[in-house]
Amino acid sequence: MSKPDVVLLSGGNPQIPLGYGEAVVESYLAAMPGWKERVGRQVDAVISRTVPDVLKAVKWNTPMYGMTEHHYFLGFHCFTKYVKVSFNRGAELDPLPPGTSKQKLVRYLDIYEDAALDEAQFADWVMQASLLPGEKL
Repeated sequence: MSKPDVVLLSGGNPQIPLGYGEAVVESYLAAMPGWKERVGRQVDAVISRTVPDVLKAVKWNTPMYGMTEHHYFLGFHCFTKYVKVSFNRGAELDPLPPGTSKQKLVRYLDIYEDAALDEAQFADWVMQASLLPGEKL
């Protein structure tokens, strides 16, 4: 199956116009290059199973997930060697996601091609994050 005709930005991140809902996130997932599409679909599936009422959007070429309109608890982005999941209030999760940020509350999870996602831990972080106030973005 061929990829949609989408510009890939630095690191292979798809350039997807601002939009809201399942369809725009699906456009992003379909445009993710190579192994990153598998990771993106896995991340999206865990979020959707864990928080069935999650609201989805693409802003700044990044899929975003929240519980109330324009307030998001998580997003992810393609980089050359990994997919970076950003927990907007990750410093409030237990245990802490491993990646630190210059922003006080943000924590990251970097998922590499050959690394398996611990779905149970990720789902736990997603559930915890979904219960926190989302960041207005």
